[in-house]
Amino acid sequence: MSKVLIIGAGGVGGVVTHKCAQHPAVFSEIMLASRNEAKCKAIADQLDRPIQTAQVDADDVEALVALIESFQPDVLIHVALPYQDLTIMEACLRTGVPYLDTANYEHPDEAKFEYKEQWAFQDRYKDASNMATLGCGFDPGMTNIYCAYAQKNLFDEIHHIDILDANGGDHGYPFATNFNPEINIREITAKGRYWEKGEWKETPPLAEKRKFEFDGIGEKDIYLLYHEEMESLCQNIKGLERIRFWMTFSDKYITHLKVLENVGMTSIEPIKVGDAEISPLEFLKAVLPDPASLGPRTKGKTNIGIIADGIKDGKRRKVHIYNICDHEQCYAEVQSQAISYTTGVPAVTGAMLMLEGIWKGAGVFNVEQLDPDPFMARIGEMGLPWQVVELDPDHDPLA
Repeated sequence: MSKVLIIGAGGVGGVVTHKCAQHPAVFSEIMLASRNEAKCKAIADQLDRPIQTAQVDADDVEALVALIESFQPDVLIHVALPYQDLTIMEACLRTGVPYLDTANYEHPDEAKFEYKEQWAFQDRYKDASNMATLGCGFDPGMTNIYCAYAQKNLFDEIHHIDILDANGGDHGYPFATNFNPEINIREITAKGRYWEKGEWKETPPLAEKRKFEFDGIGEKDIYLLYHEEMESLCQNIKGLERIRFWMTFSDKYITHLKVLENVGMTSIEPIKVGDAEISPLEFLKAVLPDPASLGPRTKGKTNIGIIADGIKDGKRRKVHIYNICDHEQCYAEVQSQAISYTTGVPAVTGAMLMLEGIWKGAGVFNVEQLDPDPFMARIGEMGLPWQVVELDPDHDPLA
């Protein structure tokens, strides 16, 4: 019987709250807090059991500390903006509350995300005998755990990893993003980046394109991006020679994005409009559909997973580990589309393992540093079943 404080009432926050509410034996009391408490109350009204709500500015450490001390949670799940990772980690450290998030720190004034500032908390969390679990969404999160599971159970050595994120859903809008538009567009318009033989290599944005046949959604165009989980996986998967990340985009999406980029709408540099200063990307976020509103409109499926290539018992082996998630089924269960669902469910599962003492330790951990087996044993019944498909080790499906 434990208390959970959830920070963030967007699409993922809604999923996390719904899934925590489904497990009262683990999460006996729930508080959902956000800068906009009305969003929290709207989510609370969807539930079959009562929860508490609160207003908090997650950029304000003192306000966070006051809320934590008032509610006294046993774990905090951070699903607000990645700009707020550091303030929430600091508040958890000061109050002795275990911390879990789904995305690494992103600099508000620079299109860059990295773990350096969060890893810098390592000694302080360790000295305080407190635990911070980083990146427990889907990618990062499930993809990291798939890698750790493969390393522990399927391979003696993993040489190559490709992470593949495919969304075959259709929301009917000409252009919209499935999660926070600022984060999404900054991520996509950045240079591509992958790790090979001990060094990072860069490509122009969206320059590397392949086709891949995804189970459940068919053949899709996939593009090489830089994605945060590679930063920790290249350090924690032993013997790794190369890791890449690929995501699907339709021609329509790419066309809209290029037009917006060409006219300056994806810039984060503030411009003056009348007496106000605003970044074009911030304005674009305000006029695009709220990702939390896409649930009732979205049909189709996602397929997200990894291809691992390495050695087992002296022989080459290649496997595809993945989950297929249905947008309409997610909405029927928790009133959200599958992108938010696939991020929120792993966060709740990770928090459960922390509360039960299955995932434990003093310090800051990326999820692949923790035992993958209990997570993989539980995540299917939580709503994200997975499968392992053997591939021809001599065939490159991304050639």
